[in-house]
Amino acid sequence: MRTIKQQHRAVSAPIADLVTYRALPTESVEYVDPFLFLNHHGPQVYRPNNNGLPFGPHPHRGFETVTFILEGDILHKDSSGHESVIEAGGIQWMTAGSGLIHAEVSSGNFKKTGGPLEILQLWVNLPAKDKMTAPRYIGLQKDEIPTVTLDGGVCIHAVSGEWAGAPGAVQPLADVQLAWLELPSGSRTTLPIAAERSIFFYTVRGGLRVNGTETQALQLVEFNHDGDELVIEAATEALILLGHALPFNEPVVSYGPFVMNSEAEIQQAYADYRGGAFGTWKG
Repeated sequence: MRTIKQQHRAVSAPIADLVTYRALPTESVEYVDPFLFLNHHGPQVYRPNNNGLPFGPHPHRGFETVTFILEGDILHKDSSGHESVIEAGGIQWMTAGSGLIHAEVSSGNFKKTGGPLEILQLWVNLPAKDKMTAPRYIGLQKDEIPTVTLDGGVCIHAVSGEWAGAPGAVQPLADVQLAWLELPSGSRTTLPIAAERSIFFYTVRGGLRVNGTETQALQLVEFNHDGDELVIEAATEALILLGHALPFNEPVVSYGPFVMNSEAEIQQAYADYRGGAFGTWKG
């Protein structure tokens, strides 16, 4: 079994009236190569006639955003012409690549009626060879994401890569495997993950033991590269976000919405954005 290097508590980082916990980066961990950033929005309940999510148009370059809509919805729109409303149980996978402008807001229906909201957004780095790839967007509803039920009732929502022999809904540019797992109270499951791969393990809800160590909601578990097995035991009903990938082992230079390999590339990203290379925003 992998040994645990450290556990990191997500920090409260509200955005306007949106309850937000930032699990990555924090003072104790910068990133888990190639996983760069995780915001956990909610859980909270919006009243009718609300303003919804506050993420108006903004640019990105050099990485991918993967958004898990656990409750509520997201209306996505970008300068490449993509637009969709993804509801609870769905995901959005956006490859910013060479650059685009996008907005993530609530649908008109959600702003009118309100309701529960809980969303996870994970930033995944792109290797240097793919940072200037053409932007891409995939929006999938709940019934478009394969599920695998293991012994004991553990349910894997297979977003990318392969899980228990089932291919995920998205085949990304890099070998990044992502899923969220729902675990009934008292369940136990063992997952093989090669020792050289980085593991991203974040508990959204509930209490668990992973490789013999207790963890709980709002905790990011960081592992050493010394074993090839995860043993997960649910003390209560739980939900985790789980990913793994080979580390890129490349320089990471980030500034605001851009993640590149050098300061010069960051400066070029800003110049390109100001020069209109990210497309035109049509509100």
